[in-house]
Amino acid sequence: MVEARYYEKLEGKKVRCKLCPHGCILSQGSTGFCRARKNVDGKLYSLNYGYISSIAFDPIEKKPLYHFYPGSSILSIGTFGCSFRCLHCQNFEISQLTPNVFEVEIEKLIALAKKDPKCIGIAFTYNEPTIWFEYVMDVAKAFKQEGLKTVLVTNGYLNEEPLQELLEVIDSANIDVKAFNDEFYKKVCSGDLETVKRFVEVCAKKIHIEITTLIIPTLNDRDEEIENLAKWIASIDDRIPLHLTRYFPRYKMTLPPTPKETLMRLREVAKKYLVNVYLGNI
Repeated sequence: MVEARYYEKLEGKKVRCKLCPHGCILSQGSTGFCRARKNVDGKLYSLNYGYISSIAFDPIEKKPLYHFYPGSSILSIGTFGCSFRCLHCQNFEISQLTPNVFEVEIEKLIALAKKDPKCIGIAFTYNEPTIWFEYVMDVAKAFKQEGLKTVLVTNGYLNEEPLQELLEVIDSANIDVKAFNDEFYKKVCSGDLETVKRFVEVCAKKIHIEITTLIIPTLNDRDEEIENLAKWIASIDDRIPLHLTRYFPRYKMTLPPTPKETLMRLREVAKKYLVNVYLGNI
């Protein structure tokens, strides 16, 4: 285990994690909401530092990033845990459960990335990478020193101080804006919309970003909601790509798949305000 960043010690050997807005207060032996940070004898430790659950070369478009080195590939890695508890999680086996993990030295990750002539660098993805903060920082710094690119695929649920530090070593991010209503975030994800909006706004000033919204029938598929989402993105930059993707039943959510017609209709709504709107999972 590696001692975590962004926490404070409290009385009675308790600690408060300051990485994300959950602000977990942990007594000795307790693990945070994300399942990846633990109080051990009055200190907070990262439980997933160096541990990889998934690794693959992916097309950059799979992240999805359509306007960041299109046609290239990227070495993609994930670990376990998440700062959300999305009822429809697409990767719940690693985000909500305890998968098998293995260790790969950072130097070997760099060597692996360099073996593929189309590979531009590394993506932290599959589960939520911001809870892997210490490891992501170390790997990203090493990749940057080798002239390679770094990508984050994230839910955007991170406090601003660690975010600013992270953005020093990240080149691009695809950020999930899971809905444009706070009720959805609270009931479906155990998070909040305003934090994610702030994350997007900060990132847009420093790196290339693209946004993904998974459209779920009856929950976030109203024209008005997507119109408000598109207006807000356009207020930052109307060239930011928006990916509207199709939902399929997964994990604890049993609603039927999103009709393709819904996605096509919502794309036209978003295109009134945004230059680049794409459909995914169809």
